[in-house]
Amino acid sequence: MNENEKKKTRMFRSVNGTWNPVIGCTHKCKYCWARRLVETKLYKTSCKDCASFNVHTHLDRLIKKRKTILVCSMGDLFCKGCPDQYIRAVLDIIRVHSNRDFILCTKNPKRYEDFIRMMPDNCILGTTIETNKDDLVREWSEAPPPTERHKVMARLRYKRKFLSIEPIMEFDMKVMVKWVKDIHPVTCEIGYNNYPMFRLPEPTLDKTRELIENIQKLGINVREKTIRKAWSEKE
Repeated sequence: MNENEKKKTRMFRSVNGTWNPVIGCTHKCKYCWARRLVETKLYKTSCKDCASFNVHTHLDRLIKKRKTILVCSMGDLFCKGCPDQYIRAVLDIIRVHSNRDFILCTKNPKRYEDFIRMMPDNCILGTTIETNKDDLVREWSEAPPPTERHKVMARLRYKRKFLSIEPIMEFDMKVMVKWVKDIHPVTCEIGYNNYPMFRLPEPTLDKTRELIENIQKLGINVREKTIRKAWSEKE
């Protein structure tokens, strides 16, 4: 394994700041790193809601003076358990900071459609699609299935979209490439799961490399995150 395969990279390399005005999620992904942080007490907080990963607000948190900011890295702003008023409040704050870009990522992109008319121009709207296989995701998460996420993002009329294929799971090559083409994100990020205790059904490294090449052939920028051999290849 070379150094690039060993290296772990953070989500969105272009991001130079994070902002967590809302924390928590109701998708219950078993491999969720944010939930793991609070459950293992690695996330320092005196807030009981943070410690239990309930969806709640911290709207008083300041936005760092950075150009590109990831919103709600410790939750999902558009999960079903997040009230509309939380989302509106966050978008109102984003609109005030019009000289910065704010990246939103959700596994429930259908809610984008409810807020698209009030979406500030300085947002980048994204979703996570780990695989095209709904049955695989169903074993690990209560989030909407990948087929729904693809349909929503493909029809979403917004100038800047992105796609996160992380943590990548086994997939059908032709289907995944078509889905990426349908969504046509400005950036596609791809990476394997970072936590060895979660043995997800992963594609081989060669297959992932082939996916990256096929997406690049579409003229779409690919940012590689943790790229390594699948767990099954290591054993």
